[in-house]
Amino acid sequence: MDFSVKKLASGAGLFLTRAVQFTEEKLGQAEKTELDAQFENLISRADCTKHWTEKIYRQTEVLLQPNPSARIEEFLFEKLDWKVPSRVTNAELLGQYMQDAAKEFDLGMPYGNTLEKVGECEKRLGEAEKEFLQTSAISFLTPLRNFLEGDWRTISKERRLLENLRLDLDACKTRVKKAKVAEAKAATAPDFQETRPRNYVLSASASALWTEEVEKAEHELRIAQTEFDRQAEVTRLLLEGISSTHVNHLRCLHEFVEAQAAYYKQCHLHMQELQKELGSMVTEGSSSPVETDTLKIEEVQAPATGTRKARVLYDYDAADSSELSLLADECTNEYG
Repeated sequence: MDFSVKKLASGAGLFLTRAVQFTEEKLGQAEKTELDAQFENLISRADCTKHWTEKIYRQTEVLLQPNPSARIEEFLFEKLDWKVPSRVTNAELLGQYMQDAAKEFDLGMPYGNTLEKVGECEKRLGEAEKEFLQTSAISFLTPLRNFLEGDWRTISKERRLLENLRLDLDACKTRVKKAKVAEAKAATAPDFQETRPRNYVLSASASALWTEEVEKAEHELRIAQTEFDRQAEVTRLLLEGISSTHVNHLRCLHEFVEAQAAYYKQCHLHMQELQKELGSMVTEGSSSPVETDTLKIEEVQAPATGTRKARVLYDYDAADSSELSLLADECTNEYG
């Protein structure tokens, strides 16, 4: 119990020291150890990578699953290590509705037959979409998420530790500086006329104490400098690993593009096949016209003298009783 209290008190004291150092730096009352330019560039590059990786990851999620409720549900299933249930895509659902409607409208009729074929095509499109979503999640989303939840968290942790050690280092520098000033002041010889003999002893004792304090502060400074340098090297190595992250994400991006291209190509092929099927249905329907009660061409009498035939180009509704209503492609007699 006593050890825990001492550890807690030590931690609180260290936190207070860092807080004081941080505040004095912000107020311009204390010096701050600056990192070299190359290190700062590595930090900026890492921050930029994290920022845009997160944005790309979130927007890709929206692209693959536009429904926010479904995304939250999938997130919870993953966190609980539960199997994410298979979802029916919108295209598959539309295809099923079309096929159900086709059965109601009679598959032997043109409309019902067409609904059946389009519904089947929509289902194939939905299956292609499922395959694309699964491939993209594995080859693109997962590596991005692994970086954000793995490598980046490690980098952030080491950077926070480096910042704390930097505050400790600067606090030690401040203590050494103050101790040296106090030592120099204590070492100043007192005026014999103004100072009593007893003060000579006190002055010498204070000078010795401050000399000891300077040595202690310098020892702590050396330890703090060593720990800071070691942590800076660890953090630098992690930041330099961002280059490998870029290479990995580049490969994943190529795989995502290939998956997307394959998906759209497959959808295009399905639609082309559907167009051919529908086109053949129209051709078959037009090759065997239904017999009607309209007059045959031989039964049409030749126009009377002084008249001529005219074909109507557009539909026209009569404005009043003095005009005729006509339909496009209708033949009429024009009297000259």
